[in-house]
Amino acid sequence: MDWGYLFNGFHGRIGRQTFWFAMGLLTIAEIAGYLVAERLGGDRLNAIVDLAFTYPEFAVAIKRVHDRNLPVWLLIIFFGARALLDLFSVLDWAGTDEAPSMLSLVIFVPFAVFGLALLVELGFRRGTVGPNPYGPDPLAKV
Repeated sequence: MDWGYLFNGFHGRIGRQTFWFAMGLLTIAEIAGYLVAERLGGDRLNAIVDLAFTYPEFAVAIKRVHDRNLPVWLLIIFFGARALLDLFSVLDWAGTDEAPSMLSLVIFVPFAVFGLALLVELGFRRGTVGPNPYGPDPLAKV
């Protein structure tokens, strides 16, 4: 597996198995980062860790969007909202866990629903059969 392509490239297609494997690795690494950040600096450092993992997660997700032949703007909206929520945490505009700010809630609630729909679309639905504008079918027999 070409790890550089998987976590840095924004072209081509990947199948569901590669998507889940890559996202699983990123999730494990991100949780480890959260644990370290929590001991060192709390919510603000957690938001910075989250921002650091945005790039490789976007790279993996965009290849899956290409495989499903979906518009890229769906991911841009999702990752943009996520980055905005992280920015609110870094700037201390998000409120607390017990009393989140109204601005955070207005972004978070639709973000969570959209994120769940995106997870189902990218993680469980088969990609486009055969070649599409983004490349050959990753499941095609060579």
